[in-house]
Amino acid sequence: MANILFLDIDGVLNSNFWNDSHQREISDGTLIDEEKIKLLSCLVKKTNAKIILHSGWRTWFDSELKPLRIEAKRLVELLEKEGLHIEGLTPDLTTEEIRRTKKFSLVKGEEILLWLSLHDDVTKWVVLDDLDLHNIQIEQHQVKPDQTTGLTLADVEKAVKILLG
Repeated sequence: MANILFLDIDGVLNSNFWNDSHQREISDGTLIDEEKIKLLSCLVKKTNAKIILHSGWRTWFDSELKPLRIEAKRLVELLEKEGLHIEGLTPDLTTEEIRRTKKFSLVKGEEILLWLSLHDDVTKWVVLDDLDLHNIQIEQHQVKPDQTTGLTLADVEKAVKILLG
């Protein structure tokens, strides 16, 4: 039996706070806030949760979870520094239209529910995502950081309650 943490990256491990002066860095994925990684580490260690990546960043990994891009490699390095690693990826249900318009939130909920349907050993689960995922079932399990600040201690405490409550 496992606790699962579905992790989004943009707006969770980085934030729009950086957009004004660091537009290029946040858009190319090189800006990950190490303090947010430390908060994530506290959450994972308190709950013994396994990290499942449901971010668009999952396309930057191969089927064996090896990074395909420098941004993904940096993410893995920062996670490993805290003793964390990505255990899996949600399936990709995006269409060409969704990718073109960048409306990933329209299918993220379905992707999470599909992943859960394929893994019957899940005890409890939480979703860290700054976006509305358009799904009532997901809403009950979602912690929604403010994208202007990213993950906070209050978000971590809320996620711990969902996983251990």
